[in-house]
Amino acid sequence: MAAGYAELLRTRHAARLLVGTLIGRLPNGTGPIAIVLFTRAEGGSYSLAGALAAVYGVANAVGQPLLGRAVDLYGQPRVQLPAAVLSALGMVWLAFAGTGSAVAAYGAVVVAGLFTPPLEGGLRALWPSVLGGKEERVHTAYAMDAVAQEVMFTVGPLLVTLFVALWDPAAALLAINAIGVLGALSVVVSEPSRAWRSAPREAHWLGALRSRGLLALLAAFFFVGTALGSITVAGVAYADGHGGQAVYGWLMAALGLGALVGGVFYGSRQWPGAAERRLRLLVGLLAVCYLPLVLVPGPVAMTALTALAGVFLAPAIACAFIVVDRHAPAGTVTEAFSWLVTFFGVGAAIGTAAAGPSVEAGGTAAGFAVAGVAGFAALVVLTATQRVLGRPAAGGAVAGSPENDRNDARELGFRTEQKA
Repeated sequence: MAAGYAELLRTRHAARLLVGTLIGRLPNGTGPIAIVLFTRAEGGSYSLAGALAAVYGVANAVGQPLLGRAVDLYGQPRVQLPAAVLSALGMVWLAFAGTGSAVAAYGAVVVAGLFTPPLEGGLRALWPSVLGGKEERVHTAYAMDAVAQEVMFTVGPLLVTLFVALWDPAAALLAINAIGVLGALSVVVSEPSRAWRSAPREAHWLGALRSRGLLALLAAFFFVGTALGSITVAGVAYADGHGGQAVYGWLMAALGLGALVGGVFYGSRQWPGAAERRLRLLVGLLAVCYLPLVLVPGPVAMTALTALAGVFLAPAIACAFIVVDRHAPAGTVTEAFSWLVTFFGVGAAIGTAAAGPSVEAGGTAAGFAVAGVAGFAALVVLTATQRVLGRPAAGGAVAGSPENDRNDARELGFRTEQKA
């Protein structure tokens, strides 16, 4: 599969779009961590840190589908770059205003979250046009995409803690967001991004949410997000008692590294059977691996357990991308993927908000227990809705259907218009 990834990256525009999207998403991927560290450095409590991170996540969740629908309607450059600049300005506001004024702090994270550009959904909309619309290559790109995200989630926390160590948390916020704007700029000035247009879509106020299968998937990934959000705050509490910010950075990096290893293995072969059944298994394994975190052993063992907790994350995400393809109505591709980001983000926000009081009431183990409960809740949702997930939405994209042989790009729910 490494050779397969290399082949994809040699495709014109592929490497630039992947790297640009990852860099552009760096502020979002490290946002909760940076906000927590900044708030604690300002003297704020765990509850305030968790609440600010939660508000950022909720604002992000609200903005993603709205901006995603705007991208489907008006194209990528007109939406992505202005949003990236406004989001960065929100973090600049937080860095200079501090947390002394609750109104200013919450206002800043709302702006930063609300205008986070939907680069993730935008990249998945571009893959078929860049890769010729071939289903197998697109699915491999999804796996590569999930693996690459884990590189960001591995390097991102270390980068934040490095900036904090070299300067301070406020400077870290400014640097990370300046880098993010440059990444978004690299994507939107590329030829595929400028040429891309969404497929014709049925006028419906619900948009992508009229698909019952997509709703079931979103509900499950709400709880996956809850688990990860709780680990963000519980990890800070653990690090405060076991060595400080450096330990926290290693825990978060280990979580991403575990997902990276799992994603590479998952992408190393073609998996038989329906993606929906495979997703249930992956989420079940993900939930089981969250449970040992409540043991809260020493730093070395805890780092290993955190890496184990991440192993099935990237495979579950990559599999979820295929399920989105199967259930998203035509013409809603960016919006559908943005809804996945939204529900994941809302779940993460709830997780961060719940973990703070849990830590203060029951200690670090109680904070990590939130992750285990949320993981099994995701499995329950997928099990309860398996009949709905087994029936792709009418008019949606059906990965692997016979119609793909006739018109791959249209079956994936979008088309491109190349310039003459």
